Amino acid sequence: MDDQTTADHAYRLACEGNYLLWRGDFHNALQLMQAMNCRINRAEQRKASKAAKSAKQPSAENTTASAFHQQRQAQAQRARTLGRLLLKLDAGYVSRLRRAPELSAACEAAFGVLDEPCLMSLRDLQGALGAAQWREKGVPIEGLDQPIFPHYGVFAPTRHEYVPLLQDAPLPARHEVAFDIGTGTGLLAIILAKRGVGQIVATDSNPRALACAADNVERAGLSAVQLQEVDLFPTGQPLADLIVCNPPWLPAKPSSSLELAVYDPKSRMLRGFLQGVRAHLAPHGEVWLILSDLAEHLQLRTREQLLAWFAEAKLEVKYRLDTEPKHGRSQDSADPLHAARSAEVTSLWCLIPA
Repeated sequence: MDDQTTADHAYRLACEGNYLLWRGDFHNALQLMQAMNCRINRAEQRKASKAAKSAKQPSAENTTASAFHQQRQAQAQRARTLGRLLLKLDAGYVSRLRRAPELSAACEAAFGVLDEPCLMSLRDLQGALGAAQWREKGVPIEGLDQPIFPHYGVFAPTRHEYVPLLQDAPLPARHEVAFDIGTGTGLLAIILAKRGVGQIVATDSNPRALACAADNVERAGLSAVQLQEVDLFPTGQPLADLIVCNPPWLPAKPSSSLELAVYDPKSRMLRGFLQGVRAHLAPHGEVWLILSDLAEHLQLRTREQLLAWFAEAKLEVKYRLDTEPKHGRSQDSADPLHAARSAEVTSLWCLIPA
């Protein structure tokens, strides 16, 4: 493909499963991918309009859960189609295309050192460049006196309406030791440290997340936070006075490692956390679970199921703090899942041993 290639031709070839090697101007490649994305949008709109006209009565195919899964399938297909536009890079992630930007620093931070030529999808390249910008500028967090700096492959806390809940919830009378399970960028651990918790052990199974959390903790100048690479609970630690967790909110299959922060197949992490938390909690301790009810509005999980999991774990609700979403998608009436998103509530569940 080059500067003479039309968007219709490239889109048709990509939909047929062909990979497209770009030989033209770098910025024209970006415009081509935008044009292909517009064609995907139009195709999805035509498909949705046709489905709406043919649906005479509500059925199993027309539930909110079905709409969610259809949207996930469409997103996966979009990623596959756009991911077929490729660029050739020399060793060190150097591009010989006209008007190509400097790529080396962003790509090395994302993918490691490259000592030979490679082909890379423009979509993945954009992801690395975007991550580099987040890492440089940081994400401002309401109520926190410093931004959080995400790394490539670590979910950015662009939705952080739950931060005031963590700041407003009364700390347990004794709060010498706290665990942050699945720390990600380290945001929750930093909030607890700034609130005066004596020692925080933050865990994650993703080495990239731990490196990111270490970076943010160092920027904050906090010595109270320790990091452990482990699945769920830390080892070799005393019982905790407080255990916090912001698990993936939706029980669905992720399509990439980054989506593990959002999608939790069959609620495995959430249930594993609940089933194991009492063994690490001091008798007087509290569990703070940060969880959205979007899964309930999408008919992926019921409130009764969640409360039953609390009971099975021998936990009871001490109190709950709620907040409404503020992100743009909750206000977008054109979103097929608008009804669910606009009704969403994010809660801090304070749980104690029953």
